[in-house]
Amino acid sequence: MATVLDKELKRQITLDGEVYTVALGPQGVRLTGKGKRKPEVELRWRDLLSGEAAMAVALNASLSKERKANAEAAAPSDRKNAPAPKRRKP
Repeated sequence: MATVLDKELKRQITLDGEVYTVALGPQGVRLTGKGKRKPEVELRWRDLLSGEAAMAVALNASLSKERKANAEAAAPSDRKNAPAPKRRKP
């Protein structure tokens, strides 16, 4: 007899030197980078059954790559030459 999945089950895995948390719950599966709040990949059981799982995974992966690219572009590349912020006196 199988155990009912009524609450979330979390496990840690390492892929290519990166640590992730896998959460298996009643709604689906989430893969989140260690120390991060937003899941990198999220797959709902309903999507898996309806056949939309491949599309959902591809969409989540493309959005994750886009977020990383935007974060790298927004981050200043050379902080040494940036002027120090001015402090206000109280």
